[in-house]
Amino acid sequence: MSDDSTRPIVIKRKKVMAGAHHGGAWKIAYADFVTAMMAFFLLMWLLGSTAKGDLNGIAEYFQNPLKVSSTGGSGSGDASTIIPGGGKDLTRTTGQQQRGDQERRRKSTSSLDEEARKQFEAKEKAMLNELKKRIESVIETNPALKQFKNQLLLDITSEGLRIQIVDEQNRPMFDLSSAELKPYTKEILREIGTALNSVSNRITVSGHTDAAQYAAGQKSFSNWELSANRANASRRELIAGGMDENKVLRVLGMSSTVPFDKSDPLNPVNRRISIVVLNKRTEEAFLGEADGSAGQPADDAATEPRETGR
Repeated sequence: MSDDSTRPIVIKRKKVMAGAHHGGAWKIAYADFVTAMMAFFLLMWLLGSTAKGDLNGIAEYFQNPLKVSSTGGSGSGDASTIIPGGGKDLTRTTGQQQRGDQERRRKSTSSLDEEARKQFEAKEKAMLNELKKRIESVIETNPALKQFKNQLLLDITSEGLRIQIVDEQNRPMFDLSSAELKPYTKEILREIGTALNSVSNRITVSGHTDAAQYAAGQKSFSNWELSANRANASRRELIAGGMDENKVLRVLGMSSTVPFDKSDPLNPVNRRISIVVLNKRTEEAFLGEADGSAGQPADDAATEPRETGR
């Protein structure tokens, strides 16, 4: 028997191994890549659509964020966007841009208001000058008033048209130490009242005395009471002449505090009645003082009278 019959038979079997499973890691990497590309293109689009001022502001912020956040600057409050969103675009109504727009609008409005006020005041001054001429004409054409021409002083002041009726040595307006008007003083006041009713401006009436004191002094009846009583008596005669009583804004007693003739406190000319046809600015100041919203303007009696337009 040959050796081949006794040799053991060896069977070789090849083991086939299945391929390893790679999983989905490549999908994650691809998603990251796509996300990065989208972010890149979005960034490029935003940079291309942002105003140069905003870009400078952003650059300044990243270079020195503390300075921009503490002091403000381009980009800290005036950024804008072109991306539409729901509701109101707040970037158009807030921040530095809004403040700048509001300031410009305020200045523009203030300029227009000031121009309108100047035009109104010029028109009002012309109207008061016309009233002054009208009263002067009444004095000239009325024989009963013309003889008192030198006692009637008219001028335009910062408060309006001032009409003063002053005493003369032999021709006083009131009885001595009394608020009783002389007949010719009543006629003068009634003629003035008729003229004043032709304008809408309100008036003040103030009484003034000389420096002569009562024997009882300030403890009893004094020049303060006398000047106030004379001013009120003059108010009544203005109304009797046809003037609307609602036109009177103030009735003042000034005593002898503001003499017409400062060199001679006892001069009869210091005894006078002052009627001021107020301009709108002064009227508003008086009314503002009453409700505490404005300061008191200088009283007409505080300015030295000018003997113009007799």
